[in-house]
Amino acid sequence: MLLLGITGCKPLPVQVSATGFYFDTFISVTIYDAENEERGNELSEGCMSLAEHYENLYSKSIPTSDISRINAHPGEYVTVDPDTITLLQTACEYASLSDGAIDPSIGAVSSLWDFHETTDPSIPPDDVLSEALTHVDYRKISIKDQQVMLTEKGMALDLGFIAKGYIADRIKEYLSGEGVKSAIISLGGNILAIGEKPDGSPFHVGIQKPFADTGTALLTIEDSDRSVVSSGNYERYFEVDGVLYHHILSTENGYPVNSGLSQVTILSDDSVTGDALSTLCFILGYEKATTLLENYPDVQAIFVLDDGSVVSYNY
Repeated sequence: MLLLGITGCKPLPVQVSATGFYFDTFISVTIYDAENEERGNELSEGCMSLAEHYENLYSKSIPTSDISRINAHPGEYVTVDPDTITLLQTACEYASLSDGAIDPSIGAVSSLWDFHETTDPSIPPDDVLSEALTHVDYRKISIKDQQVMLTEKGMALDLGFIAKGYIADRIKEYLSGEGVKSAIISLGGNILAIGEKPDGSPFHVGIQKPFADTGTALLTIEDSDRSVVSSGNYERYFEVDGVLYHHILSTENGYPVNSGLSQVTILSDDSVTGDALSTLCFILGYEKATTLLENYPDVQAIFVLDDGSVVSYNY
């Protein structure tokens, strides 16, 4: 009886991880409850295939992507993947909510800045930025069935404020559909948990300390089945004459936003919400951001001010 009981036991779950480089950042997926290593590898490879699929849809640097094709053909309807339609519609909803403070047509401006160039960076001239800003208007994005058109020459899409969140949600959807109940998805500053650890305890997620070495935690929070997304001025930036220029740009003047914040972290049920709100709250600044968040009772936020002080909201 004892021997039968032992041999009949269900095998313990195994932990399997996979990493890759997509969306201009390192990503990882760790599955904690795979039936066996072979099944875990199959699932993790499926996650990386999804990441590649979405990069091929949304990357501005891939000429055949949906976003590149839309940008290359202003005034023409371009047939795109259904996921591209969904993401663009969601991005436009947040643009409308924010009165254009975040805008998926910011590409005309963001393309003028190169935050990868830190040795000899350059600042776009005011007149060039001003001209580019005339082409930033989400209301001039036309969506018809499975087709998208930029209605004005000079417009360009850039979904950097929302794409990783949408992709993280799709990866979670895939894994959950395959029966995974314990996993962590990491897409750069986007962390999305599936369930809890196999022992029932929450995951612990470190919040990156702004301007510290990568992996240096400012604080650690518990996370069970939720999204944790951080946006800040420390992620991609350069300095010129002692002035810091970062990648979160104003749709009003084309320059990096100066809102008195260094970082915003959003805890939410889904990652697309966290991605959009973390960027929007950073742009708005603490006071206006907390007013906005009154409309999201299930969302928590952690703000790091420019002076390094930490303030939480609904947390």
